[in-house]
Amino acid sequence: MSERKTLGQLFVPICIETIFFMLAGMVDTLMLSSVGDQAVGAVGTANTYIGMFIIMYSVVSNGMMAVMTQNIGAGKPGIAYQARQLGIIFNALVGIVISGILYFCGGFILDVVGIADALRQPALEYLQIVGGFSFLNALIPIFSGYLRAFGFMRQPLTATIVANILNLCLNAVFLFVFEMGVAGVAIATVISKVLNLTLVSIASMKLVKAKDDPHRLPPKEVFQQIVQIGLPSAMESALYNFAMTLMMRFLNQMDPDGFNVTARSYTAQITHFSFAIGAALAQANAIMTGWRVGAKEFDACDRGTKKAAVIGIVVAIAVEASFAIFAHPIMSLFTDNPAMVSLVQILLAIDIFLEIGRVSNLVFGNALKTSGDALFPVIIGVVFMFLCAVCGTYFFGIHLNLLVVGAYIALALDECTRAVAMFLRWQSGKWKEKSIV
Repeated sequence: MSERKTLGQLFVPICIETIFFMLAGMVDTLMLSSVGDQAVGAVGTANTYIGMFIIMYSVVSNGMMAVMTQNIGAGKPGIAYQARQLGIIFNALVGIVISGILYFCGGFILDVVGIADALRQPALEYLQIVGGFSFLNALIPIFSGYLRAFGFMRQPLTATIVANILNLCLNAVFLFVFEMGVAGVAIATVISKVLNLTLVSIASMKLVKAKDDPHRLPPKEVFQQIVQIGLPSAMESALYNFAMTLMMRFLNQMDPDGFNVTARSYTAQITHFSFAIGAALAQANAIMTGWRVGAKEFDACDRGTKKAAVIGIVVAIAVEASFAIFAHPIMSLFTDNPAMVSLVQILLAIDIFLEIGRVSNLVFGNALKTSGDALFPVIIGVVFMFLCAVCGTYFFGIHLNLLVVGAYIALALDECTRAVAMFLRWQSGKWKEKSIV
């Protein structure tokens, strides 16, 4: 690894990469809006369920980052190489199984969780194509994370940009030339991910020379360390996706024409930009947390994490407030339905509070996990995701008949409550005792 990067040097390329990754979804939505609002709602719903299944991949990718960065910080890059190799094997096997489930059982999944009749067929098309190749989502984070752990930030960014450009071009061809609708967007997504995986895998083999380092541990011990951190992190993400699935079920039950579900899809695409900043800060700070914990630089780790959280909150407020104020011109890119535009504007206003909580949650939560303190976020998630997000959606959305507005109020309450708990845990300093190195 070259000399250790600063927060800014890590954050900027990760942020740009995350924004381009989010842009792929927004481009899909923008182009699909020419097909109709129901196509947008169908793809948004299908992606929610795909995310619920592929969360299994994060067992290794999350734990691998902590193991790699802590060992790099401790001067043992050979163990980081071991972690990558184990990650490739595990995620490839799990990815093949999950891809098969999503392809062959897509219709059954949609029927079990519930979906508006008008959205079922296009959602099934997208679920089978993109979900059937979800093993690509399993492998891309392994190679990208390996590069970032060693300070190589430009290569994952380049791979994402090139893949997104290809996705845009293919979307145009499949939608407007061959008129393939949702299936065309799904095929374009898969092809672009193949290119992304190819680029990051080649870069990781050429640039990182950790294989030559003599430091090694028994593979079983390395894998145990990965699972020790990755499994609780994945459980938290799985619980979150399960909670989102229950919320989607509530929305579909009280929204047979898919209007509220579609409004949620539009809002999510717009707010992805704010989320991208928070996620990038969290990832950049998590890498630095691993390096610093491995080197036992706890005070610098504490200061850096709090700084990242403050930056994230300030930016989230500014960006989300701008989205809410300019909702009408932004939504004019997607639809001319005035009722849809008005509903999305209300959701964007609520999302200001949601993003304040979420960015705090991301920064402190990821820092806790990378330091080795991965169990606490799961416990907090079990309590508040279901108490606030799920039960809150039922209360505000169904009981008070606020529909998707109620769901967003519940989401904001969940994120803000968990953010406070994460900060208090970080402030306690117990994470300093959880190092795996």
